Parts: sequence; C-alpha cells; structure tokens
Amino acid sequence: MIMSLAACAAGFLLDFIFGDPVWLYHPVRLIGSGISLGERLLRRCFRGRGLIFGGAVLWIIMAGLSFLIPFGALVLAQKIHPGVRFVLETFWCYQIFAARCLCKESGKVYDRLKEQDLPGARHAVSMIVGRDTGSLSAEGVTKAAVETVAENTSDGVTAPLIYMLIGGAPLGFFYKAVNTMDSMLGYKNEKYMYFGRIPARMDDVFNYIPARITALFMILSAFLCGLNGKNAWKIYRRDRRKHASPNSAQTESVCAGALGVRLAGDAVYFGRLHKKEYLGDALRPIEPEDIKRAGRLMYVTAFLVLLVFGMVKAALIVLI
Repeated sequence: MIMSLAACAAGFLLDFIFGDPVWLYHPVRLIGSGISLGERLLRRCFRGRGLIFGGAVLWIIMAGLSFLIPFGALVLAQKIHPGVRFVLETFWCYQIFAARCLCKESGKVYDRLKEQDLPGARHAVSMIVGRDTGSLSAEGVTKAAVETVAENTSDGVTAPLIYMLIGGAPLGFFYKAVNTMDSMLGYKNEKYMYFGRIPARMDDVFNYIPARITALFMILSAFLCGLNGKNAWKIYRRDRRKHASPNSAQTESVCAGALGVRLAGDAVYFGRLHKKEYLGDALRPIEPEDIKRAGRLMYVTAFLVLLVFGMVKAALIVLI
C-alpha cells in the first residue's frame, strides 16, 4: 500500500514537471478504442430501449478490464521485483493525471486571446470543450476555458487522484474508463438516448463524492491563492445545484465565486441551444487572466488533496 501511495505522489510530480507523455500511446486512447469497438458490436445485438442494456454491458466490460488488466500487470511486476512494480505504477499514475495537459491546452486559449486572435482562440477552446465555439465572442471563449478548467479540476485531476490514493493505478484506470465512457457516450441526443444512459449515470455516481470533496478544497485553495474565498463559499452554497449534472456545478460555482465572475448560461451543442442557469455574480467582467487564475486554483486544490489524503492513507497504513 505504501508503494502505491509513493507511486501516486511520484506520478503527480512527474505530470507537474513534464506534462502528458504524448510520445507514447496513451492507455486512455486504448480505452477509447475499446469503447468504440464495443459500441459497434453491441449495437448489432440490441435495438430500441434494449440499447440501455447494451450500454450497461459495455460499461461492465470496459470498467472491469480497465481495472483487471493493470492489476494483473502489477501483480506480475511485483513477482519480478518490487522496484519494477513501483516504476510501472508510477508511470501509469503519471499518465492518468491530466493537470499539466489541461493547463497547457487552456494556456493556448489564453495566448490567442492575448494576441487578439479570436478565430484562433475559438479553435483552441474547441479542443477542450464540447459546445459549439464558432460564434463565441472573446468573453464567451474566456468563459468556456475557465469553465472547463474548473469542471476538470475534479474530473481530470482530483477525482482520479482520490481513486489512485484508494486503490493505486488500477482504480485510477477504472475511473478513467468510467469518465471516458461518459465523455464518448453520455450525450442527450437521439443516438445516445438509450445506449449512453448507464455510462452517464455511472459517471455521476463515481464523481459524486470526489466533486464535493474537490469543491471544499477549492474554497480553501481560493484563500491560499489570494482569490475571494469568502465569495467562493457563498456562491458554492447558492449555485452548486444549478446544473443538469449533479456534479459539474460543484467546482464551477466555487471558481465563479473565487474569481468574482459569472459563468455558465446558455450554450450551443451540435447546433442546438441549451438553456442553462448562470453561476456566480458578475462582480467584474471576465478576462483572459482568469484562465491562468483558474489553473493556479486547480493546482493548489490538487496539491492539498494529495497532501491531506496522502497523510490520511499513510497514517492508516501505519496503524493497520
């Protein structure tokens, strides 16, 4: 257990220093390929409302394999030498984290905005959000970038961190499979109305507690970052349920309050306008620097989660 804790901390540090190792085939891409193949095969077996069952079958298979394969590999590595297991698990933890990648991609949006290159900023933000970006104003692009950093503080950073602290890289990959299935299948449209229902619901389940833990740590981090922590707590209590997802507004509301800006609102997805409530109050206009501030808030939050839960796990290991 102590080896998994050390591997998780080392993976976090490697991601902070080097970012995502894009020179290697990423395991999450392999998970995505498996989801696409499974969807094609299962759609041949199920029709109509039966696609709900098909989606459930795919979820069980992909989530199960995503845990069992790395678990088995680590068992074999342990038999070779504990050091081999540590290196392998460290590298996998490093790949699972997405903090540096998120900052890098949102930083591209920031750079284009500072250059007053609106078409370039729209393209850059389209790489990290699911909404239509072709008609966004500079303010809309900035909001979209801040929102995705805020939401992914939980989805892409602290949630996998929490699962890795509990069950090492295998549980981290389990979570990434759950999250990836929601990203690929969890759309409320005709194609995925039934097939994506279970993957979307299960993502809500496995993100429920991490999203709320992250929100509370974000509020503390807002004080440490010199942001408006008091307002973050106020807006969190008021707006954390103002989203169709039970989890997304948890961290977005904190970020909106900490920055003193208004996020969310109506957005266009696949050509259709979706009505959404606003999060936060427009105490000032949003600006490109808020993208950087959201990134710093994300990193401090992640560090606090690692520090606190890492210490708790270490204490449990010693006591047990």
